[in-house]
Amino acid sequence: MMIKKIKILAPLLFLVATLSLSSQEKQDWEKIKSLKVAFISERLELTPKEAQSFWPIYNEHQSKKEGFFRVERFEIGNEIKKLDALSDAKASELLSRMQKLEEEKHKAEKTYIEKISKTISAKKTILLMRSEEDFKRQLIKQYRQRRGSK
Repeated sequence: MMIKKIKILAPLLFLVATLSLSSQEKQDWEKIKSLKVAFISERLELTPKEAQSFWPIYNEHQSKKEGFFRVERFEIGNEIKKLDALSDAKASELLSRMQKLEEEKHKAEKTYIEKISKTISAKKTILLMRSEEDFKRQLIKQYRQRRGSK
């Protein structure tokens, strides 16, 4: 009877642990996004009028970038993991998909820069691009420091 309860509880506990980890990752991701918004806001010193038109464009582009990342990481990435098993024809098809995705990313980035530079100055647009890179570097640095202290 006790073994039967353990057999039922073990998968349930695993599910709860997985969900809490997933929830923690989502909370961490949301925290990073909030920190990035604050970092960019501070760096760009947007006027209220600029901010009103800037953030919707910025957020839309971030969503597109996340979509590209998911396709690249999960759809294409999963196929790359099975590269040895792919036929030349499938590999060629995969390569075409990868090139198409890169073209779509480039086009989206170009459109984004055109839109964003109409809402904020060219100088602030360049500062935005630098700020995103600076934020990324800071994040990686903090991550490495935490991993090193463990």
